[in-house]
Amino acid sequence: MRFHELRNWMLKKLDVKTRLHTVCLWFLLSIMVETRKHSLTFASELSGLNKAQFSKFLKNNNKTTAYTLESLSKKQAKVYAKVIKETKSLPWKIFLIFDATIQGRSSLKSDNVKKFNHGHGFVIGHQWTNFILVINDFIIPLVPIPFHSKNYCRKNGIEYKTEHEQVIEYIESLNLEEYIGPHNPSDVVALADSGYDNKKIKKTIIGKKWDFIIAIKSRRGVKSATQYEATGEKSKWAFVKDFFKNQRRLAWETIRIFTDNQEKREDFRIRHIIAWLKGVGKVHLICSERVKKGKQKRKFIVCSNLFATPEQILRGYKIRWKIEIFHKHVKMNLGFEDVAAKHFTSVESHVYLVYCAYILMNAGPPGVPDSAKSLSEKQKYVAGVLENKKIASILQKLTQIGGVERFKDELKSVLTDGEAHKPLFAGDLRA
Repeated sequence: MRFHELRNWMLKKLDVKTRLHTVCLWFLLSIMVETRKHSLTFASELSGLNKAQFSKFLKNNNKTTAYTLESLSKKQAKVYAKVIKETKSLPWKIFLIFDATIQGRSSLKSDNVKKFNHGHGFVIGHQWTNFILVINDFIIPLVPIPFHSKNYCRKNGIEYKTEHEQVIEYIESLNLEEYIGPHNPSDVVALADSGYDNKKIKKTIIGKKWDFIIAIKSRRGVKSATQYEATGEKSKWAFVKDFFKNQRRLAWETIRIFTDNQEKREDFRIRHIIAWLKGVGKVHLICSERVKKGKQKRKFIVCSNLFATPEQILRGYKIRWKIEIFHKHVKMNLGFEDVAAKHFTSVESHVYLVYCAYILMNAGPPGVPDSAKSLSEKQKYVAGVLENKKIASILQKLTQIGGVERFKDELKSVLTDGEAHKPLFAGDLRA
């Protein structure tokens, strides 16, 4: 594939103003190739554009890049949703997964940087709450929610909201028809870990007529169906960890969960019951633990679909791990954390374009062989296209009248100026 074919394919996918085509596409290409650090310096070296152009573009176009990501997500989701395959033995076809991740920073001096306790001690950086759609096993990232600190909100006149409040508003405003077209709401299930064990979040999901599978904390209040019918809301609610201790009549069952390729398996011991969850309503409640040697940590999971079997609920909850894989890929391959900007608007633009690059890479750039399945393999292919463009540019210069002498002069100029790291002929996207 030639460079202009890759360029035209990307332009068809992206909704970007014409005046921003060059700088936006070169920044995306700098993310889509493999390198030690996806910095503005690398983007400048790759394109031949001034580093200040990228800095100015990121700082002043956070809303534009957010719109570009939203538009690209909708386009790609519609492509995958043309034929939604039946999921193996599951009652759901569309999976909406949300979870938070930290974008690490080196100091507290940049805009909106805060200390977060993310389970393994304090981490300095920005927090992003990500939403992804999983359709036919394809991952489509939606526009994420940036967490704004109280100090940043005061400085910029923004109303401070907790993460849970923002998640509730996001789910309420999310119109899935814009992504997948007309669909049955019962085909959609929302997945989250215990960090989103919030009754308002669950009730918002129910209000959308979707199902949910969410892990709950051990101190969440529950009652059996018979207890609730007898006492209603009046009597004391039991902690879920104590509830299962008192329900001795519930026998343990062993369930075997296979991966999609049927190569790996996990065995779980479970106990389950239809119960009432405080502030939410009737749910299918499961207590599970892995079948391994030694003491295992128990997990409590609730599902709003009362007709789903325990095996279906566990298999559905296992799909939640795809968002962790997404976090790993954007951090390791696409430079999610390779940002040194002081202004948070620049950080926002960087993140939105990283997610755009993720969608483009998984959509399969034209000409990429089917054997290239991993992100790193696709990045090497894109790098090869750019290298061929550079070689073609040099050959074109050499074939021109006086091209050899001009090429020699160019080499001498580069060596004397000490800028051997810059490309000889950057070219122009409009060429």
